[in-house]
Amino acid sequence: MMQAKGYVQVYTGDGKGKTTAAIGLAVRALGAGKRVLFLQFMKAKSYSEHRILPDISPNLTLETVGKPFFIIKEGSMPEAELAKWREKAVIFPPGRPPREYVELIERGMARARAATAGSEYDLVVLDELVVALSFGLVAWDEVKALLEQKSEGVELVLTGRGAPPELIAMADLVTEMREIKHYYTQGVEARPGIEN
Repeated sequence: MMQAKGYVQVYTGDGKGKTTAAIGLAVRALGAGKRVLFLQFMKAKSYSEHRILPDISPNLTLETVGKPFFIIKEGSMPEAELAKWREKAVIFPPGRPPREYVELIERGMARARAATAGSEYDLVVLDELVVALSFGLVAWDEVKALLEQKSEGVELVLTGRGAPPELIAMADLVTEMREIKHYYTQGVEARPGIEN
């Protein structure tokens, strides 16, 4: 039997729900008997989904490529907003991201290339890879090569804010989560089970 064509999906934008949508798609794929790799860039295993996803199906592989701290590119947000993050994040000059993060992302990209070019998985989710791309932790040429070398039958999902026009042009489906209103503006921190 010929394997169905897999497409490239991108969930981007400044609104909440990109990872949540990808998790929902992964659960749906598992329900259909598909094999899923959920590879999270820029994240450590500290989110609520890490407590449940590994146990829901033997067809799900969940891996993380990240550290338990945020990184922020200088000039990417107003100084007043940046001041709030100084104690919680590593702030780096444009074009000079932290070496240890670049190395982590390189290992993650090697894993992603193998998973998307092979036939072990039907669905590969590269959660927050778009953020790694926008931070300059991975080059566009590497992401483009990954898309071009993807096996015909692999469905590929990339999430994260800041999708560049080149990625949008190559994708088959692009959904933008647009923030209209968010309780963060009222000082509400990330809540376990909702944002974290």
